[in-house]
Amino acid sequence: MNEVIVGHISEFPERRGRVFRLGELELALFKLSDGEVKAVENSCPHKQGKLSEGIVCDHHVYCPLHDWKIDLQDGVVQSPDEGCVTTFPAHVDASGNVVLVMSEVHSKVS
Repeated sequence: MNEVIVGHISEFPERRGRVFRLGELELALFKLSDGEVKAVENSCPHKQGKLSEGIVCDHHVYCPLHDWKIDLQDGVVQSPDEGCVTTFPAHVDASGNVVLVMSEVHSKVS
């Protein structure tokens, strides 16, 4: 398991995206209202809008280009649109560090 600390939870504004790059991989990380952290690839499957710039409501992010609604839990684009983004496990450790688990890449096919 490859865990990467990407910052402290205090550095993550609530319901706002933060970009994290690891090599060529660009992720969008979000701290939800309940303090949970979600990580997804930073590209909408429709027109590659930067999800980190989207609006977060509950556990969804809305793409800033065409308002596609994407579930941050599983990466699935909500109907009537179709598609998905890759999700990455993330958690906050006992010290308040936001940790990405890079060996467990999840993606859904809708």
